[in-house]
Amino acid sequence: MSATGPEDVEIVIPGLRLAARVWGPRSAPPVLCLHGWLDNAATFDRLLPLLSGRRFVALDLAGHGRSEHRGPGGTYGFLDTCADAALAVHALGWSRFGLLGHSMGAAVAATLAGTYPDRVDELVCIEGLGPMSDEPEQLPAQFAKSLADQIGKADKKPVVHRSIDDAIARLGVSIARLSPEAARILCTRGLVEVDDPATGTRGVTWRTDPRLRWGSRARLTEAQVLAFLRAIRCPAMLVRATGGLPVATPAMQARLGEVAGLEYVELAGSHHVHLETPGPVADAIRSFYARRDAAPESG
Repeated sequence: MSATGPEDVEIVIPGLRLAARVWGPRSAPPVLCLHGWLDNAATFDRLLPLLSGRRFVALDLAGHGRSEHRGPGGTYGFLDTCADAALAVHALGWSRFGLLGHSMGAAVAATLAGTYPDRVDELVCIEGLGPMSDEPEQLPAQFAKSLADQIGKADKKPVVHRSIDDAIARLGVSIARLSPEAARILCTRGLVEVDDPATGTRGVTWRTDPRLRWGSRARLTEAQVLAFLRAIRCPAMLVRATGGLPVATPAMQARLGEVAGLEYVELAGSHHVHLETPGPVADAIRSFYARRDAAPESG
């Protein structure tokens, strides 16, 4: 069990204030935890209390949860998100660190592990291994979609729900396919109370920056994704849910083969397996950490 936590903290990086939840003692090796797209740091609230031996800092990525949104004109490109995470590590003063990510957060974590192969000690990816990619010839259409989203959605008003229970029903049933209990965890951190101009009453809406739903300006090519994965040098593990990440595709098989010594664990569950059924995920991570801690230092 995690010795201490959670503690809510703020991390200041250039131009942004990022919120985070921290578990574990200050003296333990640090691990940066990164959530999935449109989720928030609370996605780890059921998992991290089951782990020990590390200091886990779970970020709300920019535009998510309680972190600030980008300024006017800002967008949320994938490498910009990776840069935010790297800047958070710098602000925390970590020379070496581990990474734990889910979905988009796993993509960010894998990319950072390839970016800093001499600084990242361990990598745990849950339901993700690298970002979405495109072929070069898809870039014009992708850029056009991004511009269309920016022009067409810029004035779209956020949906206001009558209550947190209504938001939970929407998130659990029609969006993320979460149980009510899991949806409530994400909603509690991800919602803010506002006036509903349509009804003249108070309601709740998402803190999430609507610009996160705009199409990316550009995506990495698959060759570029593989280059990041090939650069990873630390012990690494992928946890995949049977009802989640497809791994039988040629592209995913190629990704699995690029991470040297990658450990692969398959568990029953859905995409949010770490939030819905955290026990087996924690067991897998504890075993991975135990092997890592028992291994002799390579220098």
